[in-house]
Amino acid sequence: MSTNPKSGTQNNNGHSDVALDVRDLRVHYKTPEGDVIAVNGISFKVYKGELVGLVGESGCGKTTAAMGILRLVQPPGRIMGGRVMLDGDMDIINLGNKELRRARWTQIALVPQGAMNSLNPTMRVKDQIKDAIETHEGRQSKAVLKERTLDLLALVGLPSRTFNMYPHELSGGMKQRVCIAMAIVLNPILVIADEPTSALDVIVQRVVAQTMLDIKKRLGVSMIMIGHDMGLMAQMVDRVAVMYAGNLVEIAPVRAAMKAPMHPYTQLLIESIPSIKERKPLKLTEGLTHDLRNPPPGCIFQFRCPHVAETCRTQKPPMLEIQTRHGVACHLYKPEETA
Repeated sequence: MSTNPKSGTQNNNGHSDVALDVRDLRVHYKTPEGDVIAVNGISFKVYKGELVGLVGESGCGKTTAAMGILRLVQPPGRIMGGRVMLDGDMDIINLGNKELRRARWTQIALVPQGAMNSLNPTMRVKDQIKDAIETHEGRQSKAVLKERTLDLLALVGLPSRTFNMYPHELSGGMKQRVCIAMAIVLNPILVIADEPTSALDVIVQRVVAQTMLDIKKRLGVSMIMIGHDMGLMAQMVDRVAVMYAGNLVEIAPVRAAMKAPMHPYTQLLIESIPSIKERKPLKLTEGLTHDLRNPPPGCIFQFRCPHVAETCRTQKPPMLEIQTRHGVACHLYKPEETA
């Protein structure tokens, strides 16, 4: 008998229902004045077929965390430690270069934030998709490549004429959907989308967001979507993971996060969403973030938290599972409340 897919245990085929298991991932950027701690020991899981939203204000470490998972951190950044387990038994962090190249696109893929900067301006769409396929699967006949490419473009809602077009001939939304198509061309287990709608107008945002949801449903692929638009996240993701200053402070089913956020920072993020039903003053978070080269002892949010206590200044709160699949790192909640 199969287990609950949210439990993270194994099913009757012996395969884990966890697509991605990030454990204590740490990424630093070296500077002459000391290391900037961009990702400070985050841990979370993405279950198969699940879409997890990674949210937080600009500079909180969302994209760096994604680059760490993909092992795409560039100097002066470096991964200091942790494990990134894909599909139960593949540790991305410890793969050799040859195995890592093989895993990208076939096991884990990226939808980049800047589609125009990611597509080769001198190559037609068909040739860019062809390169991805043939790099991993070897040479293919023109007929097979054309059929696969047209099917792929149709899957992301692009017209067949896109096949022969250059990136500069495409609109912003079309370019972003080409990037989505390229990410799923080899049916990976996990796709990471780095703010895929941030540079688009609201109408095109909706089209791209719906494209991602359709892909998730039709292919059963797991996804991490990075962003700071809590309203968009509320409509798309299954669970939301909230980052602050390189730390994961809350991870929860999206309905629970929107209706009853537990961490003070998550509460402030939710309160910052504009309402179309009532007028309300803009909610501002007081205080300043700390120097990321020298994090304070205790809670990472202590300088801006309205509920800060003496314990918060000396002891770092652990991530506690308060409710099913709802964890929070805050001293407002005690271990006995998790029973």
